[in-house]
This record gives sequence, C-alpha cells and structure tokens, in this order.
Amino acid sequence: MATNVAVARNVSRYYPAPDAPVVALEDVSVTVPSGQMTVIAGPSGSGKSTLLALLACLDRPDRGVVELDGRAVGSVSSRERRRIRRRSIGIVLPLPPDNLFERMDAAGNLAWAAKMRSGTQLASDVVETHLVAVGLVNSGAKRIRQLSGGEQLRLALACAMAGDPPLVVADEPTASLDRTNAAAMVDAMRAAADRGVTLVVASHDTHVLDRADQIVRLDHGRRVS
Repeated sequence: MATNVAVARNVSRYYPAPDAPVVALEDVSVTVPSGQMTVIAGPSGSGKSTLLALLACLDRPDRGVVELDGRAVGSVSSRERRRIRRRSIGIVLPLPPDNLFERMDAAGNLAWAAKMRSGTQLASDVVETHLVAVGLVNSGAKRIRQLSGGEQLRLALACAMAGDPPLVVADEPTASLDRTNAAAMVDAMRAAADRGVTLVVASHDTHVLDRADQIVRLDHGRRVS
C-alpha cells in the first residue's frame, strides 16, 4: 500500500444553479496518510461532504485529480468506479439505518460486507473479533432493530472495515448520536486508526477533531488550514 492512501490535487466541484454555478470546492488539495484518522472539518456548507464524496469515488471533480493507492480514479468508467468502491472503500453514512440490512442480524451484516469486498467468508470467531473491536460484545445474533442508533453506526464501521479496504470514510458519524454513543463511536474510530486502518471523517464535532491525526479545515469550499 502506498504511504499516502488517497490524494486530491487541486480539486474543484461546482453544482448547477439557475443564475450561476454553486462552488462546492475550489482548488482544494489534501493528502491522506496510511493508518491515520484524517478529519475534514468546517461549518455546514463548507464542502466537507463534497470532498469526502470525491475521495470515496462517489463523485467526480470538475477539475483536479483524485488518486487512491496511487491510481487516478476521477476519469475511470462508472462501472470501474463501482468496482473500486466495492473492493477498496468502506463507507459509513450519517444515518444508522442507511448502512445496514434489517433482514440480517449484526453478524450477517458484517459477514456479507466482508464477502462482497474480498470474496472471503469470515469464520464466526473472526466475525466476533470484528464486533468486539467496535464495542459490540455478544451482539452478533441481534437484529438491527434491537441495536441503538449508536450501536448501529459502530456496526456500520465494523462492516466498512471488513475485508480490509485501503480506505474507510465516514460522513458526520456522530451527528445523530447522544453524547455517550458519540463518545463510543469516536473511541471505535480512534482504535481502528491505531490498528492501522486509514480513516477520513467529515465532521464538525470537536470530540472527533480532538482525536484526529490530521485536520483539514474547509470554509466556503476552500481549504483554510
């Protein structure tokens, strides 16, 4: 794996509007080092989610280059981008139910994610190890509706890491949580980075920022620090 897992070079992204294009990002560059937690910070509307989407191959820049593990991904076909996301990027969405299959239990969700990403069927003890790593001890048989919102997001984090993708991204992972569950989510992300997982997190939560290895600050679509 490259020392820098993901790189954005001078990326810009504009959205169409009746009068003039809306500037979401303007000439932003960022380097994501391997095995660290990088936090993209800034107020609402600063471009955090847009930059995260570019790094996660969910969107393309209008200008500039995005690389994942040394490969430029901004200009590849839609089919190849789907393959890259499936194999190489774990994604945690902000709302707990959007990440998981309700018809499966916690262990089933994790096993499915690993098989889709790497083609490998996880042994039951490995599934349990993944669950324990995010604080979900003895939770494998629980249905999704039996888990709290915070537990669902930590399960989503475990699913995003299953199969060892080079990059895991999380969009505002504490925004919908109370203080206790938010702290547990932050602890889980910090522990993952300490184990060598590469994380990029979009957040304005000061508790997330306090635990980051690197902070990229945006304001009105531009990088300010």
